[in-house]
Amino acid sequence: MTALSYRQVWRLTHVRELLLGAFLSRLAARMFELAVILYALDRFGSPVFAGRAAFASLGPGLIVSPLAGALLDRMRAGSAILLDMLLSAVLLFSLCVMDGTGLIAAPALLAIVTVYSLTSPLRAAGIRILLPRLVPDNALERANALDTGSYALVEVLGPAFAGGLFAFAGPNITMLTIATLYLGGSLSLIPLLLQRADRISCSPAGLLSEARAGLGYMARHPSLRGLAASYSCYQLTWGILYVAVPVFVARELGAGANADLAVGLLWAVSGLAGGIGALLAGRARGVGREREIIGIGVLMTALAIYALSTHFGLFGLWIGLTIAGFLAGPIDVGALRQRRTEPGWLGRVLAVSMGLNLSGIPIGSAIGGSLVTRSLSLALIFAALASIASAAMAFLLIPSTSELPSREAAEER
Repeated sequence: MTALSYRQVWRLTHVRELLLGAFLSRLAARMFELAVILYALDRFGSPVFAGRAAFASLGPGLIVSPLAGALLDRMRAGSAILLDMLLSAVLLFSLCVMDGTGLIAAPALLAIVTVYSLTSPLRAAGIRILLPRLVPDNALERANALDTGSYALVEVLGPAFAGGLFAFAGPNITMLTIATLYLGGSLSLIPLLLQRADRISCSPAGLLSEARAGLGYMARHPSLRGLAASYSCYQLTWGILYVAVPVFVARELGAGANADLAVGLLWAVSGLAGGIGALLAGRARGVGREREIIGIGVLMTALAIYALSTHFGLFGLWIGLTIAGFLAGPIDVGALRQRRTEPGWLGRVLAVSMGLNLSGIPIGSAIGGSLVTRSLSLALIFAALASIASAAMAFLLIPSTSELPSREAAEER
């Protein structure tokens, strides 16, 4: 079957609405990932607390991801994404009000970002659940490439906007802008919700039972188990870097607006490289070679982060992040999870799988916050070792072939 072009995929019904909503919500989320670290450093002056805040903004959501997956299979995925966006906007507006009135304190910040995190799996998994329902199988790789390319564009704009706004407009304007983006993303989904009757599960089983079933499916599935182990270890690298990069730049340039802006630009360049890598990967024929793409890409990431960042200062950090960002594109584009999951389990499995896959980010941020206070070189070495371990797991734990028949074969049966 001939693969559809990017233009043809973009013109498929409801794909534009979904990708626009995904872009705006991810832009807000990516800005918040950097802004919450800069905010914690600015207000409380502690890299350790910044690591804790970063963990709180991601970790709780990953813990409840099995419940989120069961909820996605029971309700309209688009409605679940909308719920997450609206709640995120309300929480960030509340943070702005508390900060403006001088009521914000460390426990209050941790509480707000924890609640913010709890619904995030609905958005993250819901988008990837809807894509296979909107496009045919021969367009899935290109649809994922567009989605990943959009995310990579977010990696360019998000840090640049967050760093620039934080440097020149202050933390309150930054958080207010992020909340507004969430509102814009929710509005873009309304046409999709009005026109599309999304599948809703009528299972008599309770939410907790379905969540346990999703975990059981993951535990029995070799591909998903291996992917979760490898990818979560890979994300440890990025979790450490999220905290280490601002500290690295501040030590090189001194704390202040210039450092905040430089941090945003460094991440922006990395995201731009990731977008290029994602689009190139989408054009390549990666079906059946996902494991090799992941393993080799992650191994090269380890070399880029350690060899360049620890020996060539700020310039080396810039080059290392650029290479790592470019490699992240091909690593993320593959449709391995979607192709190796039965359609009826997609909500529960994607939420659990993505939660496990991304669990390394908050853990890495917490570890990075502790390591950078001792030695930046030690933090970067740990980040590189995590990627090396991830590459080994990709080759050892992910089966080379799918355990499921293709979508066409399943339909013929």
